[in-house]
Amino acid sequence: MNKQIMKIWIDNQPVESAAGMTILEAAQQLGKDIPTLCYLEDKNLVGACRVCLVEIENSGKLAAACNTPVADGMKINTNSERVRKTRKLNLELLLSNHEIDCPTCLKNGNCELRQLAEKMGIRENRFAGKKSKFSRDESTPSLFRNPEKCILCRRCVSVCSDIQSVKAVVPEGRGFDTVVNASYYGNLADSPCVLCGQCAAVCPTGAITEKEYIEDVWQALADPQKHVVVQTAPAVRVAISELFGASSGTIATGQLVAALRRLGFNKVFDTNFTADLTIMEEGTELIGRIKEGGTLPLFTSCSPGWINFIEEYYPEFLENVSSCKSPQQMFGAVAKSYYAEQNDLEKEEIVVVSVMPCTAKKYEAQREEMAGDVDYVLTTRELGRMIKEAGLEIMDLSEEEYDNLLGVSSGAADIFASTGGVMEAALRTAYELITGEELPDLDLTAVRNSTGIKNAEVSVGDLDLKVAVVNGLGNARQLLEEIKNGAEYHFIEFMACPGGCLGGGGQPIPTNKEVLKQRREAIYKIDQGKKLRKSHENPMIKKIYADYLTEPGSHLSHELLHTTYKERKI
Repeated sequence: MNKQIMKIWIDNQPVESAAGMTILEAAQQLGKDIPTLCYLEDKNLVGACRVCLVEIENSGKLAAACNTPVADGMKINTNSERVRKTRKLNLELLLSNHEIDCPTCLKNGNCELRQLAEKMGIRENRFAGKKSKFSRDESTPSLFRNPEKCILCRRCVSVCSDIQSVKAVVPEGRGFDTVVNASYYGNLADSPCVLCGQCAAVCPTGAITEKEYIEDVWQALADPQKHVVVQTAPAVRVAISELFGASSGTIATGQLVAALRRLGFNKVFDTNFTADLTIMEEGTELIGRIKEGGTLPLFTSCSPGWINFIEEYYPEFLENVSSCKSPQQMFGAVAKSYYAEQNDLEKEEIVVVSVMPCTAKKYEAQREEMAGDVDYVLTTRELGRMIKEAGLEIMDLSEEEYDNLLGVSSGAADIFASTGGVMEAALRTAYELITGEELPDLDLTAVRNSTGIKNAEVSVGDLDLKVAVVNGLGNARQLLEEIKNGAEYHFIEFMACPGGCLGGGGQPIPTNKEVLKQRREAIYKIDQGKKLRKSHENPMIKKIYADYLTEPGSHLSHELLHTTYKERKI
């Protein structure tokens, strides 16, 4: 059924709008730029900030454009004197209770509050006075909260509650004492927070950011007694260029390697190597469970935010989770054993630094089950700051190759970055290991996922493999409830962040639908361009098994590459 079409006027320009459309959406059809702060497409429509106000003729009132639906015949002014003065006043009031330390704020480069103040021509603080005082929260290894920079836009609340279904932060108090806090627990470490960082990705100011480890890495690089190696996640290579002015999805793999060498790392390696290793171990685990009647469905374990979530909310499913460590942690374990032996290095000499799109990876590196594998985790944003601090322009650098041994990977490893990628990579290998035949088409589009939940049935020899791909924890909750009610699967890929690692909490800001689309296209372009596209055909994977691990699922493989998970008490 076609939606009713309404004719309205915006600044005397006629526009046809569908019923249910907001004034903001209608204005965007005309190219009108109505300022917003709290608004987040499809996520936060509360109208809390009041900077998107418009004037509706003959009504005598101003309305929030972000959540006011259009009505037939409506006449709207977006730039009247009353509108401009009221918007400016509301923004000044927000600024009056905001900690102003722009030069040292992590969000300085993309702070929406600062950008809007400049756009509206605010040159002085007319309402200087008492400011709200709240404690900072540094309780987790992943995230840092400074409530004195919070403008109460509730974006973080909306994402955490409505998208991730975690509800770790909520507004508390009234009036001048209102604060967005770790829900009823005092700090994030004691709350249900899974450290996915989606709150930091949508915060318009510096109220929630990743916890930085840049200075720790600089100190390690300066220590002549340390052999510092770095690994880069697949999602980083198609996003870091955005921090240097390139368009979303610009591939910068070779430039990334060159920049890391110039920062002083002894070796530059690729997490993709251990993504291929993960496929060998996880694929073997899946085949074993199917053939031997093990616990099914098998859940992937490479997303630490997802692991935190299932440990907290669905511990009854922990036996379904793969025992494989994530590629990040596998890399650390291999670097401090196999790589150390191959290069006559002591484990204690090696410092492993990870560059990840994810804030939960910082917590994962410090888990007691895997402590010592990885020493420091930087987000994509943190590495961008390090590169700028070193005076480098990444896109001006000539491309270089990863170092050998732990730097060789397949296209199957690259697509780990996108939701559906781990599933596709696993099926490319599992199909050939089970059937002994080559997969007719490596592009398994049936499991590529741009939606929240995608189901598929894949024929693998005589077995019809029932699989699902899930991104976003709210969707994970929905699917787990369906399984509790009888839904049957063999294998499920879970990723905590919407869009997968490409939309991770440590990626360049903003990460919206269009940005995600462009990053996703870039990662599949990398896969398409590689001659090597199956994990089990990686010659360095074959070498590590021949030289060291013997075979997937061996005793040494389990000792180094596998772990256990346990219920987390909230």
